[in-house]
Parts: sequence; C-alpha cells; structure tokens
Amino acid sequence: MPYNLDMKQLTLALPFALPPPELAADLRRALRTPALAALLSRTNHQCSHPFDNATRLLPHEAWLARELGLSGAPDSAPFAAAAMRGYGQAPAEGHWLLVHPVHVQIARNHLLMGDQRQLPLDEADGRALFEAAKPYFDELGKPLAYGDAATWFMRADDWSDLLAASPDAATGQNLNAWMPEGVASRATRKLQNEVQMLWHEHPVNQARQARGLAPVNSFWLWGGADAATGSAGHAPLFTDACPPWLAALAEPRRRRAALPAVLQEERALVVLGQLIGAGLAADWSEWLLHMQRLEQEWFAPLLAALKGGALGQLDLVLSHRDAYAEFGSSKNAQRKFWRAPTLNKLSP
Repeated sequence: MPYNLDMKQLTLALPFALPPPELAADLRRALRTPALAALLSRTNHQCSHPFDNATRLLPHEAWLARELGLSGAPDSAPFAAAAMRGYGQAPAEGHWLLVHPVHVQIARNHLLMGDQRQLPLDEADGRALFEAAKPYFDELGKPLAYGDAATWFMRADDWSDLLAASPDAATGQNLNAWMPEGVASRATRKLQNEVQMLWHEHPVNQARQARGLAPVNSFWLWGGADAATGSAGHAPLFTDACPPWLAALAEPRRRRAALPAVLQEERALVVLGQLIGAGLAADWSEWLLHMQRLEQEWFAPLLAALKGGALGQLDLVLSHRDAYAEFGSSKNAQRKFWRAPTLNKLSP
C-alpha cells in the first residue's frame, strides 16, 4: 500500500515468531505480550503467505533475498557475493558459494546436521581446519576464501546450476533429502567425502573431542551467486543475533541492532534472529523467554513510538518453516479501539 514518504517506516522481520500450528494455541496462552497483540490486531494491512520448503530455503531467507533486491531465480538465495563484501572482500568475477564447517551425525538410518549455533568454533580452530582443507579445494580449481571461523567462500564457476539448501533449512532434517542437486552434485559429494576423511583425525577435532565438544566433520555449501550479484534499492539493513553470513549483509555498525539507532533512519529493515535456534530445536520454553524479551525491548517501545508519532509505519514479518505473515500498523491503525488486542493472528 502507498505510504507517506515523510514519515519514518520500519520493517521488522522475526524468523520463527510464528509458532507451529499444532502448538499455536498453547503457546499463545503462555505469552504475556500485550504490545505484540496490539500490533497484530490493530493493523492497516495484513496478509499471510504459504511457503513451499521444496525451495530448500526457509521463508525468511527467500523473503530477505527479494527484499534486498538480490537477483536470481524466484525463491532463490544468492547471498554469497553480498556476504563476501560484508567481510571486506570484493569478488571481481566468478560464481561463489557460502561454505560452513558443520557437525554431521548418524541418527538411526540417516544423517543429521546439527545447528551451527550449537557448534562452538573459535578463530584458531576454524582457521586451522580451513588451511587443512584449502589444498583439496585448490586442486579441483575451487579456491577458498576465509570469512570467519564459521563462514567461508568457494569459487566454483562451473557449479552455478547447483541447487543447494540453506543450513538452517537442512538443520535437524534427514540430509538425504537436502543434499545439493544438479549436474555438479556428485562432485560436491566427492569433495565432502575427501574433506571428511581429512578432518576425521585432525588435531583440532582430537582436541575438541577431548574437551567434550562435537567434532567438525563436514562442510555445507549453498547461497551461490555471481560476483556481480548485488543488493539494490532497499532500506538500511540492521541485524541482531543472526547467523554470521546474514549479519554480514548489514554494515558493521548495524549488526547489533538497537531500537534508538534504528529509529534515527527514515526507513529501516531489521532482522532479529533470537528465535531461530529455539524454533529449529523445538525448544518452546526458550522460545517463550525470547518472545518475552522481544516484548520488552522491541514490541512495547515500537508500539509507543507508533502512538507517539516517532514512527509512522511499522511492518512486521513473522514466519515459521511453512509460511510467513505480514502485519502493518500505524498511529491511525492503533486508534481502532474496537479491535480488541489478541494473539490469535499468530496462527495465520
């Protein structure tokens, strides 16, 4: 809908803020978030969108790629080149992929990948594993670049057709259904196998296991993008508690978003990742705790900013694995007193 360009506009994306449908009623009853209820109930627009996770992404990832104006196929996530620039690297040419060192385990008759958030990996260990693996990539003509311990980049010009899932989409799932697909898929698996064997007895992993930590025994690649892929025409991006690759899409000073700084912008896009880990793990006690903190630190102050005129338009984007919903509110919308605040809209 058209907005008054003279008033401040904020879009706040909250991945996994929508509870799963089968638990929504119980979780709504446990929440004490009156400001969120007002923002969801007194709106000037709202809509919900089912999402087919056969796209190998989560809804917020596909939404963010579109919001940032990244080129690519519909519901694709060509984040690699933009994330590289966030790490101070400027790929001049070629096709690049994001690479993450991960822990994969055998669960009954299939493989599972753990959440990267639960895999502590410091810079020394990350760099040691990177340097050990780099010759294997170089030998294939797939040079590696280092971002941080959990985020690397690989140039693979002939793998541009690879259909690869985001790590959060694949976390906790049967990996047989989430491995890369395409002409290059066999080559990626061969490279994975070689690196897995290399890292199996690596001193870093021996030391990790001696400390009771899970070994880093594989890598995950995705997010392919041509070097020229860039974002365009979007509001300043702020992030907080997001995976490193996502945080890198924002300028360094905007990677620990705080509301006072956000409200200094005429337009802003904010992605808060506090709920992702709990949502992936189905840890609903932790999810409730984070929602209560978000009520205090974001929902209540944003509601006050709307009512007081410091913010003209607020758009919330809430998601779970299979859908996302958008809610817009303004000062005038909050005057709709006949709409009783309710959290029922958390079940779109």
